Amino acid sequence: MMVGGSRLRQIGWAMALGIVFAAFLGLTFRVNAVKSEVVRAERQIVALKKETMRLETEFETRANQQQLANWNAVDFGYIAPRADQYLENERQLASLSQPPSPDTPAPIRVARSVGEAEMPRMISPLGAAPSGSTPASYRPSESNREQRAETRASDRPSLAERLGMGVDLSATASGFGPGAKVSE
Repeated sequence: MMVGGSRLRQIGWAMALGIVFAAFLGLTFRVNAVKSEVVRAERQIVALKKETMRLETEFETRANQQQLANWNAVDFGYIAPRADQYLENERQLASLSQPPSPDTPAPIRVARSVGEAEMPRMISPLGAAPSGSTPASYRPSESNREQRAETRASDRPSLAERLGMGVDLSATASGFGPGAKVSE
């Protein structure tokens, strides 16, 4: 009998262990189901918050539009363009222009060819000699420097005199005027 009782106890313990394991599995599945519901609810909360923000923004925008419409009606008097006010092409736009009046100046044209005789001679920054000639040395002596400074001072007017001078553009741009032809 002892053997039978011990066997019965083993079966009882196995059954109890099976029931506990089944309860554990059932409880685990239930906990996971509740967790997924919580995650789903949190996602819905986030979506609803976004929707609320979007609706608040739309409400503020529409309220602002109403305020702008009130200002427009009272202060500005703007109206939306009608369909017949839109132009279909450039020809319709050009047809709205007015012909130039008789006293309208001709358009300004600024193209001009420069001949070689009109080009100024380039001066070398090293020796202050024209670019066609070569200076004796690249380091002028003190006497040459003083002589050049005296020559420059005597030949050229001062800065104040140069700024006060009028400029004669007719001499520099001969043949240039409103009726000048543009060279090709």
